[in-house]
Amino acid sequence: MTKILLAEDEDSVRSFLTRALQRAGYDVISCADGDSAIEALDQGPFDLLLTDIVMPGADGIEVAKIASQRQPGLKIMFITGFAAVALNAQKAAPEATVLEKPVHLREIVTEVERLIAA
Repeated sequence: MTKILLAEDEDSVRSFLTRALQRAGYDVISCADGDSAIEALDQGPFDLLLTDIVMPGADGIEVAKIASQRQPGLKIMFITGFAAVALNAQKAAPEATVLEKPVHLREIVTEVERLIAA
């Protein structure tokens, strides 16, 4: 089963994303901040890191850097509500996918499916 590490500090968004991805057949480990996502890397390997960028503790870019060091080749998808932050994410991890909020759950699931299949 495909395993996803989800890091999102907004409780409602994290809950919705977790349920949507589980319904789509994915094993999801969800975390409320970047620091707990870094700790959760020990539960891997993961197929995908899906992370908000702006979070308490380590931000999503830092989580992605650490995750990529621990698991080279890990697929990464950022979600953010800040356009300027999205540009910084693309510079920091050009191979990552960046989705800007608001984003529909179906769009995220479709993009996850596309990344996993690639």
